[in-house]
Amino acid sequence: MIPPASPRPPRFPYATGGDGSPRLVYGADYNPEQWPREVWEEDIRLMREAGVNIVSLAIFSWARLQPTAETWDFAWLDEIMALLHEGGIGVDLATATASPPPWLTAAHPEILPVTVTGETVWPGARQHWRPTSPVFREHALRLVRQLATRYARHPALVAWHINNELGCHNVYDYSDDAARAFRAWLRRRYSTLDALNGAWGTAFWSQHYSDWDQILPPRLAASHPNPTQQLDFKRFSSDALKDHLRAEREVLRELTPDTPVTSNFMVMPGIKGMDYADWASEVDFVSNDHYVVPGPQDRDELSFSANLTSGIAGHRPWFLMEHSTSAVNWQPVNRAKAPGELARDSLLHVAHGADAVCFFQWRQSAAGAEKYHSAMVPHAGADSDLFRSVVALGRTIEALGPVAGAEREPARVAVLFDWDSWWTSEHDSHPTSRLDYHREALDWYSALLRLGIRADVVPAQDTDLTTYDVVIAPVLHVVPQPLAKELTRYVEGGGHLVTTYFSGVVDENDHIWLGGYPGALRELLGVRIEEFGPLLDGDTVDLDNATTGSLWTDRITVSGPDVEVLARYRTGAYASRPAVTRHTTGRGSATYISTRLGVDGLSTLLPELLAPAGVTSELPEVACGSVELTVRRGDGYRYLFLVNRTDAPVPLPGVTRDVLAGPEPGGDGLVLPPREVAVLRLPAS
Repeated sequence: MIPPASPRPPRFPYATGGDGSPRLVYGADYNPEQWPREVWEEDIRLMREAGVNIVSLAIFSWARLQPTAETWDFAWLDEIMALLHEGGIGVDLATATASPPPWLTAAHPEILPVTVTGETVWPGARQHWRPTSPVFREHALRLVRQLATRYARHPALVAWHINNELGCHNVYDYSDDAARAFRAWLRRRYSTLDALNGAWGTAFWSQHYSDWDQILPPRLAASHPNPTQQLDFKRFSSDALKDHLRAEREVLRELTPDTPVTSNFMVMPGIKGMDYADWASEVDFVSNDHYVVPGPQDRDELSFSANLTSGIAGHRPWFLMEHSTSAVNWQPVNRAKAPGELARDSLLHVAHGADAVCFFQWRQSAAGAEKYHSAMVPHAGADSDLFRSVVALGRTIEALGPVAGAEREPARVAVLFDWDSWWTSEHDSHPTSRLDYHREALDWYSALLRLGIRADVVPAQDTDLTTYDVVIAPVLHVVPQPLAKELTRYVEGGGHLVTTYFSGVVDENDHIWLGGYPGALRELLGVRIEEFGPLLDGDTVDLDNATTGSLWTDRITVSGPDVEVLARYRTGAYASRPAVTRHTTGRGSATYISTRLGVDGLSTLLPELLAPAGVTSELPEVACGSVELTVRRGDGYRYLFLVNRTDAPVPLPGVTRDVLAGPEPGGDGLVLPPREVAVLRLPAS
């Protein structure tokens, strides 16, 4: 295991204009090796036309850079690096370790991952390597050292790009290498077998371990594997990938100490195996890939993920490494973006702190698995509406140069996001298999957007809660004692906590807090629950505040005189019993919601929950629900991003000046066209 390096101040590879002023970064993944040499100069000409000032290079180039175990070919990379530098385009150079070349897997099939059922994951796609394979690590670091030595002083190099989307396809490996590494990880965590047996509750089902070598990953079993073993394997798997990131980073820092290092995270739906809040301190600046998944909350989810990325980055600027200009290739139906969506999606990331807007990829591939994935230059070529939209976005990105370096201004409301709770609340053998942690968190965020309330999405760990008036913690299932104490101090100091069903139930080892639910939060919330009441598919319950619950109910007993019942069940097994409660304690309050209310129900309930803190929308009433407001602050200015979430124009009365980018206002104010974004620059008070 590679120890963490000493922390360094966050560094971001800003591009600069001719006068040296900072500007936002704009570009794409670039794969020149897929194209004949004569295309390269046209690419650079078109990049300059579009305003591109950075590209990520060599991401999947290992087989080209190292054709055999003992031969190297850097000539093509030397040439394209020189051409890009001459064109004024910086390079985020990848370490190219994401996909092993055929010669390596043929010589060393022992680097290939193994599935939970014992099947080998064969070459033919990408990421066919074990994060814990010492053989793979040796060959990967040899490549990294060659690249870093050769390009350490290259004038085009502005950043290093470690691997690519670490863990996208190989986060869980059940091989013998993984088993050995898992045991070593457990030894560091628990020190003794007695401590491990206690944490894993191995008295259950005769699972007591008497030797470390008896311990395996949670491979296919006859029934539900040990839940703490499952949780620890998830933690280990995230750490194993983080360890690989560290190993590559240490070579780069040794040979190129002044070049910042990053790796592209994937804060987006369906990606849950990597604890990015834990990874953030390992890179010099946070990067993220995000792709919209069509659905009723698709733009809410884009905003949520960009917001969470900002929270992971500590509200400092971050790098949008990948998103799409239009359709992707990997969804069941790959919808093209409507006019205006390319720019709106991009600028919404900027609104939430991205100082780089980059796409996968520059030129749409003619062959391979991603040939139908959109790009900045589509199959139709530069004479296309898509490329013209790319050029127009480049001009907007240039106009927003003054925003570069500005941090997101904190909101008054925070939504907590916790990887341990995400992993654990969705384990098998629970009261319901229908619980969706991410969806519950997104529902709260969607309801806040509908009400025009600015909110931050932040990791549950290492966040200073006292900076927020209201903290919403949906399904905060895992609550170690220190977190319970921190939440209590927050409330008693004047904060207002809101949490939900299945919160506070277990400790860090996935052991139940005994004495009644919600366990570690029982006294803080002033309620006691003896038994859960999950609902069958299609079943709902009505509340007396005109909302409807689904998925879950609780038989609540109020346990103190300072607990106010905000809503009761009107129907169902717990009719007339409390459904939503608020406990006033100290100078604050703690509220409990015992059922899934969905976006509509939460939108009805939220004003009452926010009232004790005096939180209301900063938008004019006519814009609430139609416009998202996000604020960045820097160099004596506040930058207000106003994003039209709808397909209709939205009036913004009172906005008559200070528009840095977007439509020009008239005498009566600004009318924000469908799917467009306006950015105001106002002096900071």
